[in-house]
Amino acid sequence: MTYTGDVTRGGEPAVRELAGLTVRKVSVGPMDNNAYLLTCRSDGSQVLIDAANDAETLLRLIGPAGLAAVVTTHQHRDHTGALRQVVEATGAESIAGADDAAGIPVVTRTVGDGDTIAVGDCTLEVIHVVGHTPGSIVLHYREPGGIDHLWTGDSLFPGGVGNTRGDKKNFASLIGDVETKLFGRLGDDTWFYPGHGKDSTLGAERPHLAEWRERGW
Repeated sequence: MTYTGDVTRGGEPAVRELAGLTVRKVSVGPMDNNAYLLTCRSDGSQVLIDAANDAETLLRLIGPAGLAAVVTTHQHRDHTGALRQVVEATGAESIAGADDAAGIPVVTRTVGDGDTIAVGDCTLEVIHVVGHTPGSIVLHYREPGGIDHLWTGDSLFPGGVGNTRGDKKNFASLIGDVETKLFGRLGDDTWFYPGHGKDSTLGAERPHLAEWRERGW
């Protein structure tokens, strides 16, 4: 089945096979948060991105293979609702951006710009983007022989950057980091997986960057 990234709460995971990783995407919670389970295809190691809600659903997704770590993209409560339950049930490490850690229920390791997180023999690079929250992180996977993949939390969506609640300083920081650290470094075929809703590519969104900056959100 062709991966589209379309998921509904209570529905089946959307599954995408990459070189090195299997990606499983589900929608959880009343705010339809996306959670992503990454599985190393060589040794079965697993990392969950955003234990947002519905611990039962996430634990069923994780299954008997266990979980090495949960990575939280940012401190907002709709992205951490099941974190403590998942960590307690699996013994997983809990990883978050250093500048958001104080606002997250349980954190055992903090990361910053340029740090790496292992998923078995695969590597995620941490990209720190400031604006939606002070410690928001994006995770970057460079697929061997393939394309780049980004898990963007609430920092980048199809149609714009994340909500900065009318704060002009935060918006300027976020749009600047997204333009420089994501669009400025990576190609149009880069696929990104946001914290809510549909996926997109940098190529589909790039023509609208000036429009986003002009409108201020």
